[in-house]
Amino acid sequence: MVKSYFYVLLCKDDSLYGGYTTNLSRRLSQHSAGVGAKYTRPQSRRPVKLLFAQTYPSKSLAMQAEYAFKQLTRPKKEAFLGQKGVRIPFDRRRKSVIRDEEE
Repeated sequence: MVKSYFYVLLCKDDSLYGGYTTNLSRRLSQHSAGVGAKYTRPQSRRPVKLLFAQTYPSKSLAMQAEYAFKQLTRPKKEAFLGQKGVRIPFDRRRKSVIRDEEE
């Protein structure tokens, strides 16, 4: 069985994009070139930065992870990423940041 990945990108406009793929490096190249998902195609969202990726044994499990992530509100997405040890850079528009536990 082919491994699949659930991944989260930070877009240039500070939005978060979650997706799944069986070839992470190829998919990141597609997003960066503006030929990935419709969401990441506009120049205003590129470049994108990989924040998080997790391997799953099947496509269906990766798709379930993507769906669950996309149902979350922005604060809950940030909390999910924080639990995974991902720090999101400060966003001037939202005036929020995930803080390290020692802060």
